[in-house]
Amino acid sequence: MRIIDILIVGGGAAGMLAAIAARDSARKRKIPDKDFSIVILERNRLPGEKIRISGGGRCNVTHAAKPDELLAKGFLKKGEQRFLRHALHAFGSDALLALLARQGVRCEARPDGKVFPVDGLAASDVLHAFESMIADRAVSVEYVCTVSSVVRTGDSFDVKAGERTFRSAALVLATGGVSYPSTGSRGDGHLFARRLGHAVVRASPALAPVLTRDKPPAELAGVSLRSTEFIASAGGKQVSRRGDVLFTHRGLSGPAVLSLSREVAELFGTYGNCLLFADLFADLDQDALQNALLSESRRNGAKLVRKFLQHCPAGPPAALIPYIMRNAEISADLQLSGLARCNRIALLQTVKRFPLGTVKAVPLEHGEVSAGGVSLIEVNPKTMESRIVPALFFAGELLDYAGEIGGFNLQAAFSTGWLAGKASSEKTADRSSENSPCVS
Repeated sequence: MRIIDILIVGGGAAGMLAAIAARDSARKRKIPDKDFSIVILERNRLPGEKIRISGGGRCNVTHAAKPDELLAKGFLKKGEQRFLRHALHAFGSDALLALLARQGVRCEARPDGKVFPVDGLAASDVLHAFESMIADRAVSVEYVCTVSSVVRTGDSFDVKAGERTFRSAALVLATGGVSYPSTGSRGDGHLFARRLGHAVVRASPALAPVLTRDKPPAELAGVSLRSTEFIASAGGKQVSRRGDVLFTHRGLSGPAVLSLSREVAELFGTYGNCLLFADLFADLDQDALQNALLSESRRNGAKLVRKFLQHCPAGPPAALIPYIMRNAEISADLQLSGLARCNRIALLQTVKRFPLGTVKAVPLEHGEVSAGGVSLIEVNPKTMESRIVPALFFAGELLDYAGEIGGFNLQAAFSTGWLAGKASSEKTADRSSENSPCVS
């Protein structure tokens, strides 16, 4: 049995920051590295698999905003905002970028606030920076180390991985959720948390594509609807999100779809029959669009209706226009002057609520993150320590929150990891000073 001061299960964004913060806190207390062991157990051959593949290898590392703005823009549920407030104030995007800059990884914000490494750098450079920070802090990492059980034994934790057992004074669970299981996020942390007495909210998709019962026409695959209002409706309830929508071979994706997928999954799970629509003229209400149509008809009655749609500013893409005409039951060669009132109303209703299909599935395994996880009411938001089990800490996607697309989830993982590492280090050091030190 190997005896450890702080054991961290999971070497992703949250786990790596927990290790870095734990060592920095111990060093501030003048505790020699050799007298205070920190170990990460990682099931993969390399750390940070989700960081490695994020943004197509570019890595949207965070979002450029102050903590309160990060919360307001990135986490739409009030309970999640309240829970994450302390973590994002304790270690926000500025602190993260400063940490990376000290390792030579400079980042820059795009106009939409998404932060990426500067040109010439990629996700692999971000990971190398974290690996360097971990090495500099004398953190031991055990790779290809799959944890099979976690047991509370007296004041310690016994963690079994293969034939090895680790005993630790403090335990940080940072195993991730259940999205992208190929990266190692397979829900093990949910099982460990339950066995330690915690309530775990059932996992559900977030930032996931939406599959439709009838696949979109092949010629629409790859076509984007720009700045549209994406709408889901079921059981008399409706949710929507503004942004780009992308047709795929199996359904829909794009920023608006990913952002709304959590709510779509909830509607679909509750009511079964969930219909999808797009407001193709989100900047104009129906009356304003009708006035524009009538005005153009008076000026140029010979103009084809489809040409009017095609030339409208911020209108639908050309590839979609035949489908709009078909849904509105308007012939392709109809002129504006020949557009009867009933046809005009049908056209306006179609473009303001264009049918995108019926939900078939919101695949949990294809989500960038998963919602659900350890119940937030059972975790102290100021330390990430369990309110049930002393010296047990949680960080990252294992917790029951899910942010918007744009770097918010990675930042939350870094922030909660930092807080868990710092608090676990302080607690363990205090306990060690009262009792005999825990050494490896």
